Amino acid sequence: MATELFGEEVEATFRRVREAALGGETKTVQVGGQSKTLPYPFPSPGDWRDCWVYFLMLDRFDNPSAPPAGAWDRRFDFRQGGTFNGVRRRLDYIAALGARAVWLSPVLKNSRPDSWRYNYHGYGIQDFLNVDERFASDGTRETAERELAALVEEAHARGLYVVLDIVLNHASRVFDYVRGGQTVEEFGDASVMSAPLGQEPPVRWLNGFGQPREDWEDELPAPSSLSPDDAVWPRDLQRREFFRRRGTKLTDFAPPGGFARGDFGSMRQLVAEYDAQASGEQDLRERYGRQPVLSMLIRAHQYLIARYDVDGFRIDTVKYVAPDAVQTFGNAVREFALSVGKQNFFTFGEVYDNEQTIANFVGRNSTEVEGFGIDAALDFPLFYKLPRAAKGQEGVEAVREVFRERKRAVEGLISSHGEAGRFFVSFLDNHDQKERFNHPQTPPAQVTLGLAALFCLQGIPCLYYGTEQGLDGTRDAQGRPDLGSMESVREALWGKPGAFDQNHPLYRQIQSLSRVRRDEPALRYGRIYFREVSGNGRDFGQPSGAGGVLAFSRVLNEREVLLAANTGPSTFEGFVLVDRDLRRSSQRRRVAYSNLGTQGAGDVRVIPDARFHQEGAVSTGAAAALFVRLAPSEAQIIVPA
Repeated sequence: MATELFGEEVEATFRRVREAALGGETKTVQVGGQSKTLPYPFPSPGDWRDCWVYFLMLDRFDNPSAPPAGAWDRRFDFRQGGTFNGVRRRLDYIAALGARAVWLSPVLKNSRPDSWRYNYHGYGIQDFLNVDERFASDGTRETAERELAALVEEAHARGLYVVLDIVLNHASRVFDYVRGGQTVEEFGDASVMSAPLGQEPPVRWLNGFGQPREDWEDELPAPSSLSPDDAVWPRDLQRREFFRRRGTKLTDFAPPGGFARGDFGSMRQLVAEYDAQASGEQDLRERYGRQPVLSMLIRAHQYLIARYDVDGFRIDTVKYVAPDAVQTFGNAVREFALSVGKQNFFTFGEVYDNEQTIANFVGRNSTEVEGFGIDAALDFPLFYKLPRAAKGQEGVEAVREVFRERKRAVEGLISSHGEAGRFFVSFLDNHDQKERFNHPQTPPAQVTLGLAALFCLQGIPCLYYGTEQGLDGTRDAQGRPDLGSMESVREALWGKPGAFDQNHPLYRQIQSLSRVRRDEPALRYGRIYFREVSGNGRDFGQPSGAGGVLAFSRVLNEREVLLAANTGPSTFEGFVLVDRDLRRSSQRRRVAYSNLGTQGAGDVRVIPDARFHQEGAVSTGAAAALFVRLAPSEAQIIVPA
């Protein structure tokens, strides 16, 4: 059990993985009764746009040994009991769905008291070096380590990459504050938040039962007298100065750029930018470098790569960390991965904000430090618009504007706007929302229309677990929808009757979308053009308004793939513009996918005197257009025949 980031046990792990990379080692993994030989370390994918992501919460996914601790579809604030082995036994299920990557909620050890509400999600880390034993089949750390390693190996054997959720912004509630002689869990005193360094309130570290110790005020005893459940680990982090100690910052009102100096609720913020040189701590600098906390975070996560051979990190609450620290972390992780043969290790961050704030963190706009920063961000700008537009609750032009703004943001930074998809992981819902996209009142066709748009738009699609089984949020005791908290969308999937049904209609629809995306490179790499539509075959304009037609093409080389989706309640019959100059030898088109099962084909028509209406002006000219008939909430993916 490693307890020091810069101890011999961690260093031995680094040596071992470097030797394996240099020696071209392999591993043999048993899958489905067959042996598969894999390179070790496992190489990265050539392009992450080939790898749409299945995101699951470990505690809420599956456990082959026990049912959920509470009713699977009721709001439950405590651990349900999902395990690594639960994920292992569903890897074939995930691969058959079409996913190429699995994103796991955090695996590192969280604070011990199971009586604490919300300690199941993994984001309250108490030990940044060791895996949480509660995800093991027998509740021991040794088994947890072995079963996580086996999960990753068996995923690789099935062609699945593994992304771990990590946290740089904060640790768990590892201490409480002393205010007026009393111990308090949280406070939001603005005067303390803005006080000069060195005037933070005293803290009392918590023991493994979640109790603050009066005799552990500010300073901790020697690590040898602490249990693994006490305070914070590894021992390198056991200094109060490495934590902000400013109380709760209302993160919804973070300053421009997002960096918030304060705790994340009761979870204690780390000072990632702590400067040992400015603090005059020469011994600290000699051991850890100028930024010791950042060095520790980097080394801890390099250890995760070396120990478990994972393929990427999703970084939680990136918005609240200093951008230059995030960029340094991204560069350091990338270089370590390169040194062990992972040439395209993937890092993407949660930047819950607009395009401009995202640009402060993502490598394509990195200007603060030498290097590239993190690779991508969750696509919140698209999330703010696509789900509502797909349900006819917001104008379809809102989706178009997201990509128009993105083109402006990346102009001069990339060689083709088709590359923009590398920088965003797109989604319709996740564990941090209070409702699933599949709301109880959402018709099935609207769900599949939204999924079709997600799989066709630029970005790396990410599917939230249970979507494919129709999960739509928790219920109250009377069976009515019980929405309104994040626990409402965190059902224990394995408790659902008939869970993991590969014949579920949504599972089959997602399989079909995945095949089309796999078979059409334009949907992964292509440029995007939002198309004008016409009801009369002559007057064309960009569709707008709630319930309008969402129409866009993805173009790669000479191939154009069109998505046409009717977000309204009435049938649409009309024309959609396509590129007149592509594939001039064959203008035949066919429906490769329809969420309503429509089949058919048609020819592109040339309209010599089309009128184009744009911002009050009218121009005329020749156009190429395709006739489409879309039932209410129908999405069609149309490809060259």
